[in-house]
Amino acid sequence: MISAAIVFAYLAVVLYLGVFAFRKGRASGEDYFLASRSLASVIFLLALFGTNMTAFSILGASGLAYHRGIGVFGLMASASAFVIPLTFFFVGTRLWAFGKRFGHMTQVQFLRDRLECGHIGTVVFGLTAAMLVPYIVIGVMGGGHTLEAISGGAVPYWAGGGLVALVVMSYVFFGGMRGTAWVNTFQTVLFLCFGTAALVWIGRGVGGFEAVMERLASQPATAALLTRERISMAEFFSYMFIPLSSVMFPHVAIMCLTARRAEAFKLTVVCYPICILLLWLPSVFLGVVAADQFPGLRAGESDDVILRLLREHTGPVLAGVLGAAIMACVMAADSQILALGTMFTQDVFAYYGGRERFGERAQVWTGRAFVVGIALLAYLAALRLQDKEGIFELAVRFAFTGYAALAPVMVAAIYWRRATKWGALAATLWVAVAMAGLWWLHEWSAPLAPRPGQPPVPIFPALGGLFLRTPGGVTMFGFLPVMFLCAGSALLMWGVSLLTRPPSRQTVEKYFPNRAGTA
Repeated sequence: MISAAIVFAYLAVVLYLGVFAFRKGRASGEDYFLASRSLASVIFLLALFGTNMTAFSILGASGLAYHRGIGVFGLMASASAFVIPLTFFFVGTRLWAFGKRFGHMTQVQFLRDRLECGHIGTVVFGLTAAMLVPYIVIGVMGGGHTLEAISGGAVPYWAGGGLVALVVMSYVFFGGMRGTAWVNTFQTVLFLCFGTAALVWIGRGVGGFEAVMERLASQPATAALLTRERISMAEFFSYMFIPLSSVMFPHVAIMCLTARRAEAFKLTVVCYPICILLLWLPSVFLGVVAADQFPGLRAGESDDVILRLLREHTGPVLAGVLGAAIMACVMAADSQILALGTMFTQDVFAYYGGRERFGERAQVWTGRAFVVGIALLAYLAALRLQDKEGIFELAVRFAFTGYAALAPVMVAAIYWRRATKWGALAATLWVAVAMAGLWWLHEWSAPLAPRPGQPPVPIFPALGGLFLRTPGGVTMFGFLPVMFLCAGSALLMWGVSLLTRPPSRQTVEKYFPNRAGTA
């Protein structure tokens, strides 16, 4: 329990930061939801990176590398290091500028104003909110796994997940965006330091990484982990579409609105790839090392392999310190919970007259009540999914894929003056139907899932390789569905917009003042 006690002390510090932010804040909606758009460059970078890196980055990445090898780094980290900074540069800066000029507090507010869509904006809110819930669940699951593993089972999964949900709910409830940003900054510094420390101490404990790599290479069952053998070229290529999700993640979009000045994005674009390297490389590498130390784990069990390595090969104090660093990454679900609260109060409560009827103070408390409800829902879902889903696959299948497929809507709204609300509605409904179909197909084909390292199985043999079941989910012709969802969304946004009436000239001139008269 020494290690667990250190993690508990860390949670107390995090909770204090949230309460302290509450004392420094002002009783206004913009302050609670956007920290009065006042984040400086360094705080903005660390908070934004911490917001985007959750349990899937450490626990999920290492759990997937345990089964599929070192190539996992290329699946997400390499593509993300290039694509995500580009989305911040081309989309985040424009979204910040529009928000600053016109007072937008959420991406749905921007889309409603830019595309002149009222109830269609509510449809977008409903879909983006629904897809964010699994991402929050991942954070609670990671907290449960972390405390259970660090304490050697003395703190059970249900108690650890409940404690994380309670702490996150508390400092988001009190501190709002300011508390979330401060906590994320502190947590980001902590988990960026984790990688180097973990590599050094675990390397000593396992007798040197060279000996581990030689043992893995000498055994046919594990030699493939040191190559890209378990990752097809089609899957590798289609993973490049996944980082497009960052442009549509509500918590990332809202965080982009909090910067004090546009110059904050320069530091983010330059330093973001470095931060990804510092976090992902140790996580993936240690996941492969764990395959030598703890063979035979199932998908849901492998998410805590780094924690097992810490417990086995470090002392209780160091394991607790490094466990707190892992908990820092796991608890990034705070920004997602706050984002849902912000969206609900701004895009539903305020939009349909709640603010005018009950006042701004009631709007803030409505957001806080929504935070409590979402945290409770995420905790109950995490209990149900214990050891049934791998964190990485859950994030990619139900969060990243859907948000990446919605990216064409945001890009078109920002850069194409001919984009219309009907194009946005068509693309949104396409994504909703496709995601529901993929969820059904995944659940229905679960008995067909092969073990890691085995070839994919056709779900409908009569259709050939159209739908294949892999250990992690469903692919189409070997590609991830996200590629086809993105293509369909872009085509619908383009085609339907051309066939429907464009926004009014007044709106076009508002957002494209130098291009309103061009064809």
